[in-house]
Amino acid sequence: MASAYTPGLLVTESVLVRKRRRLPILGEVTVKLGDVVKPHDIVARTHIPGDPDTVNVANQLGVEGDEIIEFMLKKKGDKVTKGETIAKRSSFFGLFKTSVQSTIEGTVDNVSPVTGVVTLRRPAVPVAIPAYIHGRVIEVTPREGVVVETPAALIQGIFGVGGETQGALVMLAKTNSDILSGEKIKPEHKGKVVVGGSLVTADALRKAASVGAAGIVAGGIIDTDLIEYLGHDIGVAITGAEDIPITVVLTEGFGQINMADRTFALLKSLDGKMASINGATQIRAGVMRPEIIVPLENLTKAQERNTDAGMEAGTPIRIIREPYFGKLATVHTLPPELQVIETGAKVRIMTAKLANGDIVTIPRANVELIEG
Repeated sequence: MASAYTPGLLVTESVLVRKRRRLPILGEVTVKLGDVVKPHDIVARTHIPGDPDTVNVANQLGVEGDEIIEFMLKKKGDKVTKGETIAKRSSFFGLFKTSVQSTIEGTVDNVSPVTGVVTLRRPAVPVAIPAYIHGRVIEVTPREGVVVETPAALIQGIFGVGGETQGALVMLAKTNSDILSGEKIKPEHKGKVVVGGSLVTADALRKAASVGAAGIVAGGIIDTDLIEYLGHDIGVAITGAEDIPITVVLTEGFGQINMADRTFALLKSLDGKMASINGATQIRAGVMRPEIIVPLENLTKAQERNTDAGMEAGTPIRIIREPYFGKLATVHTLPPELQVIETGAKVRIMTAKLANGDIVTIPRANVELIEG
């Protein structure tokens, strides 16, 4: 039987999750191989050098570059405060004095006798990398980072915004078609990840932020509501670094779309359990999906994900391009020959059976697997 390979959207109650936690520059790993860590535990830390600022001391003192050393009051490595004098010159038997002040608070990074320029550097910025998930350290790369592993329930979304956070899942929807409105979100949801059904409203986003909720999970959202909340349009680059107080994970797409039955049932079974969620999304090269991870209570049980699973007749899929964007379907047939589509390109296509029974023809690249 013909088969095809396509990125999968994983929805499963048990899978082995591995997360690499890496520093942006070399630093210190703070845990050991085999350690059990919790989401907020720091596994590695470092300091990123502060931004530099240059001061043309030779020019301000009116001397040649190689003469500034004798006028410097500070040397390389010395700490300075903003406005502090770092160089001084007296002339005409001390009648005239010229001084140069530091433009920032930091340290003297370099004194160049060639150019006469002094480089100051702002204080280093501390960076601490948390474990993000509750699991066991299975790999340590000295001075770089670690890999944390845990068996968990994992639900990947189709789009999200906001970064890594944690909170107990709270099911606010009774059915997968319920709308998550602002009136359903209460003060007791502070620090929680609230779960809706088919749609999260703009009012719900604002209410969740006001009560201090950690995150929202829902089937879909109206794109203009999300843009209004973010304060800018949604680009094609990676998301996850938005300056917003909550993380949002959409399991189905844009618009009012019922959350898939299997996804809704799994989330309902996890009600009250602690979850790690991340809204980071990248849909181009290096695909990254928003995710909800709920570690299993027994960290010794694990199930490897089959990354080589392909499509065949009956495989559940989600369509990720218009005109059927967000619709769930199953593979009907997989014709082996290339066919010409509306754009004039020759591509491999497939026929898919929608939930209402309609059979549609679409490029294979326009779907993703829903793996269980």
